[in-house]
Amino acid sequence: MNPPYHIDQNPHKGNRGIARAWHAAKNSWCGLVYAFQEESAFRQELTLFVLLTPIAIFMPISYLEKALLIASLLMVLVVELLNSSVEAAIDRISFDHHDLSKRAKDFGSAAVMLALFIAVLMWSAVCIPIVFKAS
Repeated sequence: MNPPYHIDQNPHKGNRGIARAWHAAKNSWCGLVYAFQEESAFRQELTLFVLLTPIAIFMPISYLEKALLIASLLMVLVVELLNSSVEAAIDRISFDHHDLSKRAKDFGSAAVMLALFIAVLMWSAVCIPIVFKAS
């Protein structure tokens, strides 16, 4: 069975090369703006990123450790964006309670929780030895 349309018929797939990259960048920026305006969890996690990134940069650790600390914070933001996209898609389908909708939203929430756990683990693994070395 063939899909209802061919990929060449998709009106959103007409750009190529630099034009495609430009439109993708604009769409990405819009996504970040929407997330900031509409998602309080994203704003909270972005605040964490803004506060902790300078700390990671100025800590007396290797460049690799700095990169890992910052990457763990970015990962939380990425997972939050994916969670928000799942929630938006579910809400577009229906606001009615459905077990599969709840499950999808709970999976997204669990993914954010695990990303936060990874970030806490990374920061603990790097910072705890520094604290005990100083004392």
